[in-house]
Amino acid sequence: MMHTASRESYAAAAARLAAYAEGATPGAVAATADEIGGVAQLLGREPRLRRALADPARAGQERAGLLRSTLTGKVGEPALDVLDALAGGRWSSAAELVTAAETLVVDGLLAAADAAGELAEVEDELFRFGQVVSGTSRLSATLGDATVDPARRIALVADLLGGRARPVTVQLVALAVRGFGGRGFESGLHRLVELAAEKRERQVAYVTVAAPMDADAQGRLAAALADQYGREVSMRFEVDPSVVGGMSVQVGADLYDGTIARRLAETRKALTAR
Repeated sequence: MMHTASRESYAAAAARLAAYAEGATPGAVAATADEIGGVAQLLGREPRLRRALADPARAGQERAGLLRSTLTGKVGEPALDVLDALAGGRWSSAAELVTAAETLVVDGLLAAADAAGELAEVEDELFRFGQVVSGTSRLSATLGDATVDPARRIALVADLLGGRARPVTVQLVALAVRGFGGRGFESGLHRLVELAAEKRERQVAYVTVAAPMDADAQGRLAAALADQYGREVSMRFEVDPSVVGGMSVQVGADLYDGTIARRLAETRKALTAR
C-alpha cells in the first residue's frame, strides 16, 4: 500500500498513460508498457538512481530531467512522457517509486488487452496458468525460486505459454516472475488476476468445490455475490475432492467456508476438546 503522496504521484502518471492509450493502437500501448517495464527493472537494479528520483530535496522538474536524460534515445516519447510525470511526483520512498513504475506496466498491458477486446481472455489465461503452476510442485518451485536468474524463469514461461496464450498474458506472467510489487511468483500472479478483473469492473471470487457446478448453480452463485458486493463477479473455480462437499468462496479478505471438510474438522476438534 502506497502512502498518500506516492498514490497521488502514481495517479498523475497513470492518467497520462490512460490518455495516451485512448488514442493509440493496442500494439503501441503494449510496446510502451514494455518500455516502462524496462525502466522499472533499471530502477530496481540502480539504487542511486531510484534514490535520486525519489529525493524530496530535488525539484520535480529536476528529477524528471534526470530520468529523461538517462533514457532519451532508449525509449519512445510516449513512455518518456509518462515517466516524466512519474519522476516529477513526490514519493514517500524509493521503493514506492519502483512499485508505481511496475503498476504502470500492468496498467498499460491491461489497457492494450482491453482495447483489443481480449481482457477477459487474459484474465482467464492468468488464472489457468496459476492453477497449472500450483498443481505442479516442481514448476511452482522453479518459477518461484528467487535465487534463479529471472531471465531463465521467464524463458521457461515463454516456452510454456508461447502460442498458447496472448502476448499480454506472457508479459504479465513475466512481471510476476520478477516479483511484482515485492510479492512471490504465485502471489503476484494472483494479484494480476485481480487487477485484470478490476479493469473489467468486476470482483474476483475464488470458489472451491468438490465437483464441478452446473451452469444454473454457477449463475445463482454469481447473482448472489453480485448482489452482496454491488458489482459483477468474475468467478474462478477450483475442483478439490478433499473438501468432500459444499463450497468455500473467497472474495478479497472475505472467506465463506461451507465445506463438509470444514464441518468435519470442527466436529473432530469439539470432540477432542471434551
